[in-house]
Amino acid sequence: MTAHDRTNSDIHRSVAQATSASSVGNQAEIKSAAPNAAHRYLLLLLVFLCGGVSIGTELAMSRLLAPYFGTSTFIWANLIGLTLAFLAVGYWLGGKLADRQPSMNVMLVIAGVAGFSVALIPVIAKPILRISLDAFDDVDVGAFFGSLFAALFLMAIPMLLFGCISPFAIRMRTQNIRSSGATAGNIYALSTVGSILGSFLPVLVLIPLFGTRATFLMMGAALMVLALIGLVVDRGGSRIALVGVLLVAAPGVHATTSAGDIKPPYRGILVEEAESEYNYIQILDDNGRILLALNDGHAIHSIYDPDSVLTGGPWDYFLLAPAMTGIDPERALIVGLAGGTSAHSLLDTYPGLEIDGVEIDPEILELARTYFALDDPRLRTHADDGRYFLETTDSMYDLIALDAYRQPYIPFHLATEEFFQLVEEHLNPGGVVVVNVGRSATDFRLVDALSSTLATVFPSVWLVDVQGYDNTMVFASNEPVTLDDIREHLGSTTPGSNQQIIAAEVFADGNLRANTSTMTPYTDDRAPVETLIDQMIFDAAREETSE
Repeated sequence: MTAHDRTNSDIHRSVAQATSASSVGNQAEIKSAAPNAAHRYLLLLLVFLCGGVSIGTELAMSRLLAPYFGTSTFIWANLIGLTLAFLAVGYWLGGKLADRQPSMNVMLVIAGVAGFSVALIPVIAKPILRISLDAFDDVDVGAFFGSLFAALFLMAIPMLLFGCISPFAIRMRTQNIRSSGATAGNIYALSTVGSILGSFLPVLVLIPLFGTRATFLMMGAALMVLALIGLVVDRGGSRIALVGVLLVAAPGVHATTSAGDIKPPYRGILVEEAESEYNYIQILDDNGRILLALNDGHAIHSIYDPDSVLTGGPWDYFLLAPAMTGIDPERALIVGLAGGTSAHSLLDTYPGLEIDGVEIDPEILELARTYFALDDPRLRTHADDGRYFLETTDSMYDLIALDAYRQPYIPFHLATEEFFQLVEEHLNPGGVVVVNVGRSATDFRLVDALSSTLATVFPSVWLVDVQGYDNTMVFASNEPVTLDDIREHLGSTTPGSNQQIIAAEVFADGNLRANTSTMTPYTDDRAPVETLIDQMIFDAAREETSE
């Protein structure tokens, strides 16, 4: 072996020894950061709880926004997108910090501060959300969306901190490089299991029982309590006092800033408010008439007047449906019963009628029995999704009324060709379907879309605009019906009857017209209802601001 060869061999040996020493050193460094057995369970519990509270915060945030902005795909897209963005930044920052200070104490303080910021979200959000009401009334698009994103950014601090937890836990649990993959997998699996619990517990238990505000406080307090216990076990010194102060301060702030009403009444006097699995609900008293408002509350979903079944609104126009074909209905189905306004008028007009009323929210049905006299034995109520009800019932009907708004949207699966085919299968010969469709004063795109979809199933489709409301009633029959037929049937109604009063309005306006829409029908595969309605809302706002 030459001198040159020996020199190269010595160099290679030295490099190998240095690399081996470095690897051992790195493994030793990782081991030194790993928690002892007593802390290990606390760390895993913290990861689990942070996973649950993070997704719980996101879902509770949607309920906090719903009374002001609704629950459209636009709102959910921004809520989910910003949540993921904040978490991504948190993962990056957490990884950096965990490498510099792989300390159990630091991770517990992060969790405690995250819990405190979660607890404060509804308190800080309330004045911001109130701004959105004035912005909506003034058609101030900038202020409206400004308040929306300001509220969404309240999640920035807790989500950033939640993002830090997983990198910290992985760093603390990793004892050698060879097991780092398994360690990371276990941490993320445990966090995801916590997220599964967090996706059900707030929506199904906490919010219905305690309300949105209390749900934020309970989730934040749970994190702070666990962080405080961990710091005591880990002898966190002054950090114990910090988290302890936060734990006491959070309920204190809630107590001194009275919750009051979740949202001011849209109209009249607030009688009762409730949060259900599906809706934020307000019962209002407007000069003796009881009103039902849901979620963002910029529309009334039901009216109960003890002195009259006619309200002057779109509910009255359901009475025109039987007269379209001249039938005397014996069985009717209402999908989207709400407080039962249309049911009251139909039962008053047709004493022999029996109605199945389908309402997806059982809380609304309970409130309707209390405030809307929903106690007629001829009306059977069903807390169910309208499409599922039709899929599972064998009943046949002379009249099917569809009024399933979640203002301002119609559920897409109740607006497709396949759904209307299902409706037709439950309609007796000569039966009528009537759909309440929202619009603006000049934008009829949603009306046209649903009319063209109905026309793929029914041979006759007719439209009537509601006086004084931005609603159009779309009628469809499984038998051919001409304008002369409709005039004859409506003209033969009893003078002074509910039907005759509404028919007189229709003929006075001359707005009864046949469907002429050529829009592409909606199907289960493609039904961009919410996208279309969002476009209508933005266009209407732009027109208002340009005037």
